Amino acid sequence: MSVVLILGGYGAVGREAALALSGRPGMEVIVGGRHPDRARPIPGVTSVRVDAADPADLATSLEGVTTVLMCAEVGNDRVARACLERGIGYVDVSASHDVLAAVEELDDLATAHGATAALSVGLVPGVTNLLARVVAERSPDSGLDIGVLLGSGEQHGSAAIAWTLDGLGVLEGSWTTAFPEPYGARTVHRFPFSDQYTLPRTIAVPSARTGLCLDSRLFTTLLAAARRPAIAGLLRRPRIRELLLRALAKIHLGSDGFAVTVSAGTAQASLSGHSQSRATGRAAALLVRHLPGLPTGVRHIEQLVDPTAFLTELAADGFVLDIDR
Repeated sequence: MSVVLILGGYGAVGREAALALSGRPGMEVIVGGRHPDRARPIPGVTSVRVDAADPADLATSLEGVTTVLMCAEVGNDRVARACLERGIGYVDVSASHDVLAAVEELDDLATAHGATAALSVGLVPGVTNLLARVVAERSPDSGLDIGVLLGSGEQHGSAAIAWTLDGLGVLEGSWTTAFPEPYGARTVHRFPFSDQYTLPRTIAVPSARTGLCLDSRLFTTLLAAARRPAIAGLLRRPRIRELLLRALAKIHLGSDGFAVTVSAGTAQASLSGHSQSRATGRAAALLVRHLPGLPTGVRHIEQLVDPTAFLTELAADGFVLDIDR
């Protein structure tokens, strides 16, 4: 029996992962967080209170668990350590490079205990990493251009909005990316998703850069303006930040569509569909299912699975995969 604990399981991504894993033969799914009363019931899924920041509470919650899916950013390296030293598999959807780099330091611990930690598991990073490996194999000497188009009409939690605000103005650069229909060519603005930091090392490409735009052209224009250092600094002031977070949580201008595209030389590959939260949750759930039997140690998703096979299996869940042959 596999017992999967989803930390941060009450959010949009965790819920999608729980839905994908619930009811599978030989699998028990538990969603955990500090406020179980906020969890919307899922048939066959147990909700429990877990404070991942409390070592004793975390240790208790790990009893009998075989895999932890981390859908929050709350001391991820500490949670990963607690899992790996117990031989528990660990899967992380974080998009922050510093968070993933801290977990990477636990590679020897994971290997010593025969456990696997899978990083970059979601849409961005995750699907983008796999698309990158596909195009890099077709154009091995070219740098990677990664384009991310997200739906500004999709409802996001405060943590996701805050993470986006924190990323504004961190990196400079804009370019045009060809997204699949109905989006077409769009200007993307460089954004600190973790994939661009890890891919040159994990798949040995000369360079990688990741740019973000929103399906709403108006919001993309505002995003570009907010990247200016003076404005980005202003948005980080506590009072302004609080007011903006509240406002953005109520505004849904656009659709819930998304598209991610990776190009290198003449090679290009993309995945598109509706609801980035669903795509992230479903990708994470699929990796959890594949985790038994994968190599031990701490690895990113592109180092663990066959990219085309994994993406094809994910696309069967209602997404559109397009790989230039």
